Amino acid sequence: ISGYNGTDDVSPGTRYVLGDRAMHQMAQSSVFLSGMGALGLCFSCVWLCFVWMQAVTLHDSRQCEVWDLGTNFFIREEDVHSQKKRVEAVHSRVAELNPYVQVSVSTVALDDSTDLSFLLNYQCVVLTETRLTLQKRINHFCHSQQPPIKFIGCDMFGICSRVFCDFGDSFEVSDPTGEESKELFIQNITQDNPGVVTCMDNHTHGLQTGQSVCFREINGMSELNGITRQVTDMQKFGHPWSNETMEQQLRDPRLLIPDFSKPEAPLQIHATMIALDMFQEQHKRLPSIGFFSLCLSFSLILINVRCCCVCVNPSLVRCVSRCARGCLSPLAAAVGGIASQEVLKALTGKFTPLQQWFYLDALEVVQPLQSLPAEEFAPRGDRYDALRACIGEPLCSDLHKLHIFMVGCGAIGCEMLKNFALLGVGLARCSGEVCVTDPDLIEKSNLNRQFLFRPHHIQKPKSLTAAQATLEINSELQIAAQLNKVCPATEDMYNDAFYSRLNLVVTALDNVEARRYVDSRSVSNQKALLDSGTMGTKGHTEIIVPYLTESYNSHFLDPEEIPFCTLKSFPAVIEHTIQWARDKFESAFSHKPSMFNTFWQNHLSAEDVLQRMNLGESMEGGFQVIKLLSRRPTHWEHCLALARLKFDKYFKRKALQLLHSFPLDTRLKDGSLFWQSPKRPPSPLEFDVKDSLHFGFVVSTARLFAEIYNVPYSEKHIETDETAKKPDQLKLTVSSEEEREAISQLEEVITSGFITPENLRMTPLIFEKDDDSNGHMDFVETASALRARMYSIEAADRLQTKRIAGKIIPAIATATAAVAGLVALEMIKVVGGYGFESFKNCFFNLAIPVVVLTETAHVKRIQIRDDISFSIWDQWSITGHEDFTLSDFINAVREKYGIEPTMVVHGVKMLYVPVMPGHSKRLKLTMQKLIKPSAERKYVDLTVSFAPEADGDEDLPGPPVRYYFSHEAESSERA
Repeated sequence: ISGYNGTDDVSPGTRYVLGDRAMHQMAQSSVFLSGMGALGLCFSCVWLCFVWMQAVTLHDSRQCEVWDLGTNFFIREEDVHSQKKRVEAVHSRVAELNPYVQVSVSTVALDDSTDLSFLLNYQCVVLTETRLTLQKRINHFCHSQQPPIKFIGCDMFGICSRVFCDFGDSFEVSDPTGEESKELFIQNITQDNPGVVTCMDNHTHGLQTGQSVCFREINGMSELNGITRQVTDMQKFGHPWSNETMEQQLRDPRLLIPDFSKPEAPLQIHATMIALDMFQEQHKRLPSIGFFSLCLSFSLILINVRCCCVCVNPSLVRCVSRCARGCLSPLAAAVGGIASQEVLKALTGKFTPLQQWFYLDALEVVQPLQSLPAEEFAPRGDRYDALRACIGEPLCSDLHKLHIFMVGCGAIGCEMLKNFALLGVGLARCSGEVCVTDPDLIEKSNLNRQFLFRPHHIQKPKSLTAAQATLEINSELQIAAQLNKVCPATEDMYNDAFYSRLNLVVTALDNVEARRYVDSRSVSNQKALLDSGTMGTKGHTEIIVPYLTESYNSHFLDPEEIPFCTLKSFPAVIEHTIQWARDKFESAFSHKPSMFNTFWQNHLSAEDVLQRMNLGESMEGGFQVIKLLSRRPTHWEHCLALARLKFDKYFKRKALQLLHSFPLDTRLKDGSLFWQSPKRPPSPLEFDVKDSLHFGFVVSTARLFAEIYNVPYSEKHIETDETAKKPDQLKLTVSSEEEREAISQLEEVITSGFITPENLRMTPLIFEKDDDSNGHMDFVETASALRARMYSIEAADRLQTKRIAGKIIPAIATATAAVAGLVALEMIKVVGGYGFESFKNCFFNLAIPVVVLTETAHVKRIQIRDDISFSIWDQWSITGHEDFTLSDFINAVREKYGIEPTMVVHGVKMLYVPVMPGHSKRLKLTMQKLIKPSAERKYVDLTVSFAPEADGDEDLPGPPVRYYFSHEAESSERA
């Protein structure tokens, strides 16, 4: 069966972005794609990775050349030697991306005499590397059909690219934004005709005319429940899109402006690229490397005749024309991803189409290179000739020597490695290296957007597999693939010596915590960081350069969290119950076991703990640890008993307690009912062993208890008798007199001989959403569903629960290709040592579509005095010795840097705060006593606050002060 059949075998992320309707529409569509160069291959790979089409025809009549090895990642050296046609060389490699799609090839040349009736078999035609006159002819044919054949033209001349879309005179858009449906709480519904619905947040509901709403849980008007109604009397939403032909649009183009710092650029590039088209038509080739004068004259004529005398920029024309024969593969990846989204829109009507031209350039990459002699851009007969034509040999050589550390090897990581291979980043013969690490294994769902992986790679390490696939593209690379997580626990491996060997760091991550950590390590070691991310059709790139820009953490804002009281007592939507279940997992099966282990690592014995508690000594976490120890299960049946009690605690006693505190008739001071929308009153649940959800919760919870307590478990015998006596040794309650009860419990445990080294250890669990065999998702799914039932909330299916609990970011290959290409362009600028004004951050939403390029944020400097200032990139240092005291440290900072320290902090630990009781006594303590150096690093980074010059102002934090515990350590670190 060809095409998407509604199953969810490899596409949960894409299915979430597109929806089943769009997936089915794609499955019934056929596409003709001409041109198997850099752009054409990007198109075909992006489509086949993430959608099912009925058929795709790849067309190209050219033979493979050495030039293609640096632009087409599916052409191999043996294809060049055997003089294969490009389309024949890539066909099998493209087809294996998606076995559901029929991929055929055509090598018949397209020209002005070709009968175009064969295009009637396709719903969309995409042309790359096609002469402009032929594009206009084919576009006219497509536009004149009923219904029109959707047309997309995409071209690239070295450092400039363009996309043109024509979807016909009247193109219907069914879903302009693709945003997820919103849930709104209703305040009032009138009984008028027509009725008026007032939402609780009426000014920000975002509803517009033409959208639909479905009513649920309406009390007093229950006949509305389940009924769908269309919104009226709002601002008009959308209209049929009307497109003109390419012939019409050449004279009066509708242009999307991505960079508002140069709003005139798209129109100037439009004119310049048409001039290159004219040159190519006349001379049957593009200008030679470094050639521009004739192209400039053509451009001037063109602009005067067709574009209303727009002022041409000679520098722009020079840049574009001198490297028009070349190809920047990252630019092809970026524009290929953006244009591929337009194909999806053309076939489904989902999302807002481009109106009608889009230009993306890399002028900032080549403008600083204009002073290089022409011979530096000349071809040398190797795979890097297309790149060399754009950036010259010196910068090519710098890319070959790079040492890069890439963290993550998923969707963005695969695209980045492909870009590295085409650019020749980290070549072995140049002593370069790409180090990539990722602890994850390949899952089936990865195959729809991580194009280096195939079905036979499932359950293999991502980094090792991607490295091998990258070497097949370019065997000259040197890749060190690792399986480590980059976090504080691996700082002995990814230490300062490791970072000192790097030129830059690239993140290909899917979570904020990891980004923040990698950013902090990059800043600490003064290394450039290239960050990017996607969420559905949205994407961002951020360039972080030492001493020039802010860091990721400089502007990080904590995302809005669900209020604690909502999670604890007043859930209103399914997201609340899923997050509650996820928090319960972390608390019971991760945090508490970790706390338990840490406690016993820091205390000699249970007897010692008991003695100190009897003396009244405060022990952090002691009471909770003793509680865990006293009720520690030893058999599977004990785990079931604990799980059964958890059911009553979570879903019965909590509800009874809440209803006791706030009866259903409780009213607020203004007389309104306490339990009104969005607050939902809970209904206590009575355990029923015959209820599969109840039973599933107890079994999954018991299994996790068995995991953390290292108890062998078996599901063959499960106690279902509710009157069965609980094991005597399980003390499951703690009296209000916590301290006395804890001492009593500990005495009893010690007396019973229960204390063994094995019983003083637990196994913390790390939540893993993708392994269905570990039972983690079973617990979260059943716990969330039971809480939803308790609060009369519609439960979520497993896929939605996994997405929310696992913080799965909806992914689509178009956005991934775009961000990776944009990041690789910025990487070239970093390697070239370009100035601040050259770097560009990007935010885009391909659904709307919006692409915004902006300058990076200048690093902020804090002025201490006229002669002292610092930024996040500055680092002060103090070197001590074995007897170096805190007072010595403060004096050293005062003498060396001329500030008066007022506070010293290590992480979250306050070492010295004068107003705190007893802190003045710390001045005599040695630094080694206050802070223990780690075995891996003989220094610590401290934050030293200082008093500003103006009286009355608050103390300000200074730059990081790195304290070396000895001269030897400092010398070693610097080496």
